[in-house]
Amino acid sequence: MNLPELNFPRYQFSVRKALNRAEIFDTVRKKYVALTPEEWVRQHVVHYLHHNLGYPLELMRVEGSIVFNSMPKRCDIIVYNNAMKPLLLVECKKTTVGIQQKTFDQANLYNLVLEVPYILITNGLQHSCFSLDKSEGKVVYHTRLPDWNTLRNSQ
Repeated sequence: MNLPELNFPRYQFSVRKALNRAEIFDTVRKKYVALTPEEWVRQHVVHYLHHNLGYPLELMRVEGSIVFNSMPKRCDIIVYNNAMKPLLLVECKKTTVGIQQKTFDQANLYNLVLEVPYILITNGLQHSCFSLDKSEGKVVYHTRLPDWNTLRNSQ
């Protein structure tokens, strides 16, 4: 599989060939998963959150399940605090999918359930980080995500 260079630092991944498909080791789920273009982006985000911003792996959920209007949904990455209150929602797309209003709408739909202070949307090349200022009812865009200490104290 020809994997694109992403707008993240370079990381060492464990990749293997199994059942005629490429797989990558997910350090959160602790297992090999199919190496799809979206998974390539997702694993870069996991490593970035952990290695660069100090987010604990044990407080991340990859493809975490939520229920919205009796419909099960899967979030790419959810980061929780020690009390298991969600703090960050990450929506990943493959590099060939632009960050569009539809993606923001999807993340905001998930956030109706999670009520996180921060949301990150990325296709590996472009990143959009924002928070919702409930007191003023507006979206606040950030140039980067907060580190773990800042995030866990944001509530």
